[in-house]
Amino acid sequence: MFYFLHYLTRFSEELGLLNVFRYVNFRAVMAAVTAMLVSVWIGPRVIAWLRRQKAGEEVGGDESLAKLAELRKGKGTTPSSGGVLIIIALVVSTLLWANPSVRFIWLTLFCLVWLAALGWLDDTMKARKRARQGLGGWQKLSGQVALGLVVGAWLWLDPDTSRQVRELWLPFSKKPVIADIGLWAIVWIELIIIASSNAVNLTDGMDGLAIGCTISAAAALGVLAYVADQPKLAAYLHIPQLKNAGELTVFCAALFGAGIGFLWFNCHPAQVFMGDTGSLAIGGVLGVVAVVIQQPFTLIIIGGIFVVEAVSVIIQVSYFKWTKSRYGEGRRVFLMTPLHHHFQLKGWSETQVVVRFWILALLFALVGLGTLKLR
Repeated sequence: MFYFLHYLTRFSEELGLLNVFRYVNFRAVMAAVTAMLVSVWIGPRVIAWLRRQKAGEEVGGDESLAKLAELRKGKGTTPSSGGVLIIIALVVSTLLWANPSVRFIWLTLFCLVWLAALGWLDDTMKARKRARQGLGGWQKLSGQVALGLVVGAWLWLDPDTSRQVRELWLPFSKKPVIADIGLWAIVWIELIIIASSNAVNLTDGMDGLAIGCTISAAAALGVLAYVADQPKLAAYLHIPQLKNAGELTVFCAALFGAGIGFLWFNCHPAQVFMGDTGSLAIGGVLGVVAVVIQQPFTLIIIGGIFVVEAVSVIIQVSYFKWTKSRYGEGRRVFLMTPLHHHFQLKGWSETQVVVRFWILALLFALVGLGTLKLR
């Protein structure tokens, strides 16, 4: 809402300082700071409330999960659903600093709240059952599919994005590889949102891991959104130009700040976990931002850690099922998936795994930004 303060400069030269509220870069910085401060301020209150709700999560007693249960020993009383802290800080900061007249800001917030509600329901069911099972896989997927259809239709019908979402761009191409994919654009948007949401969800398994990787991805997407809003710069770098895309820079900056604020409480030993409330929502909005600015393939690079984690699960499950059908017993490629648990069982401490994955996440983000000059 602060965006509109610059209009006051029309009435008095003495109010000229308020003109700074016009600029995306200023509002992005302030959004990051605001989200971080809000997160740190309300964090203890939210954590205390989650403890009263007994919003923890135990690892089930299944024999195949015995090693994981041992690794997570002592964490059963740590409250989950802490993603609500990220959501509150992110929504408040975005509403304060973004231009509310830009429609895809509301689309992004809608996606955030939808997936957060889906994740909250899943976390709540887990807490009540005191087991790993929350929503069934198909139930969760149905909620994501429904959201994907809404987002796809919204972007398809919105005159500001309808032409652009039908184009298919690759990171190293100066022009769209396919100029118009037609209604397949809605399917493509849906796949990106679902894949991104679940990839971040799979990465959330250690103190600070998912949120630390999210911070790098949010910063990189924020830069891409800013460039897409600058006609001359976008033309020079051969990327799709989108009017008002800079408002998504404000959103990404708010996510960056909310992530840092949450990390204050989520670093090892964690006082709170984000749970599906946070991971599903964060992953989903990263996908939405990427499809709006036509950078879904660049997101695959920027979110490389999330991709690797998801692929490790796919490989493990597929290979286990194939070997079981062929040899009568399932075999493993990794000691445990997602991949971070494999390295933990190899002898890395939790802190080593997390920090090394953060480093890789930063490298992936920098490589993703580097594609701007490789076109």
